[in-house]
Amino acid sequence: QVQLVESGGGLVQPGGSLRLSCAASGFSSNYYCVGWFRQAPGKEREGVSSIRRHDAHTYYADSVKGRFTISRDNARDTVYLQMNSLKPEDTAVYFCVAGLITYASECSLDWDEYDDWGQGTQVTISS
Repeated sequence: QVQLVESGGGLVQPGGSLRLSCAASGFSSNYYCVGWFRQAPGKEREGVSSIRRHDAHTYYADSVKGRFTISRDNARDTVYLQMNSLKPEDTAVYFCVAGLITYASECSLDWDEYDDWGQGTQVTISS
């Protein structure tokens, strides 16, 4: 089981930036997808972005392409989500997730494809 701890959430004005961090431990292999989901009050959970741990191949939801960047530092076992040009509709609790894959697997933005998740961090975009 992978343990995941998110940090970096907060209150930011529209147009601002935040960087979320996900500190992970307990990987059993190098082949994982590590990603971010979000859930706003009254809305369905949404896959935001994911990254393949072994080659840093990235995946994004259309709603965040061009604004968010996911990256990973395997030496620190940390995954980052740089969020720029933030909008009020980005307000949500953001969860870090991890899922074991095979070498050639693509990363999904489907929650059911992930095995472990963190407690979440609140991101609020408001003036």
